[in-house]
Amino acid sequence: MKKKLFYSLGSLAMILLLSGVISIIEYRRMSDYVSELIASNIKSINLSQKLADLTQEYNEQMLAVVVQNDISMMPDFNLEHFNAQSDSLRNSFTSARMLPKVDSVVASFDAFMKTSLNFDEIFLADNVNTGEWFFGSLQPRYIKLRTDLASLNEVIHEELMRNSADFDAGFYRSIIPGVVSVGAGLLLIMLLLYFTMVYYVKPICRMSDGIDSYRLSGRRHVYEFDGDDQLANINTGITEIIEENVEYKKRIKNLRDERERLMQTISDVSAE
Repeated sequence: MKKKLFYSLGSLAMILLLSGVISIIEYRRMSDYVSELIASNIKSINLSQKLADLTQEYNEQMLAVVVQNDISMMPDFNLEHFNAQSDSLRNSFTSARMLPKVDSVVASFDAFMKTSLNFDEIFLADNVNTGEWFFGSLQPRYIKLRTDLASLNEVIHEELMRNSADFDAGFYRSIIPGVVSVGAGLLLIMLLLYFTMVYYVKPICRMSDGIDSYRLSGRRHVYEFDGDDQLANINTGITEIIEENVEYKKRIKNLRDERERLMQTISDVSAE
């Protein structure tokens, strides 16, 4: 009986423990994976915004040179710095869905920078209108770059939303084992309660009723049930004790009857 109870409660505890561990592992796995994706998306957004701010500032400074017609206002140009920003943006993406957008941004950026490198020569040329060159050649490339950056940011935003949704879905997937374990635990508790009532509590109550019935009315204990555990042994012991007690009472009654017959015989002999 102890083994049955131990195995039942042990199985329930193991199921609950295992499901809890699975839930924790699944949640941490999904959390780490999606967190890395979201962090990558945020980094890409920051790099894209930094490149947009850098080119906007440079474009506005060149526009000021054109408007003021003053070459001394020409901004300092650090090609390595611009290329580093472009390379960082390109290397921050690994998604096949984003790579075409990134390539478009890099191509537009290269076209804008290559065109801007001619600004000094265009400004100093006597036969070229710098205003027409700026709005006809450089500005369209800048607008194309801004358009491609906006398109890339839109894709990054969609990817970020998708990763956030995956995180939510992963959270629910991670708690499913816990919910299942609770349901399984409740079912096992109900089954354990049922079997305890049927195979332990009920037999004990029936044995107790049998003892009370014999003690009050002399009825024999005739309760039987299947099993080979301690309860079956106790029930067999109770039955044997009651049977022995019945036989003992019979012997006492027979001895009393025999004594009365003997006393009656002695009385009859004395009377004669």
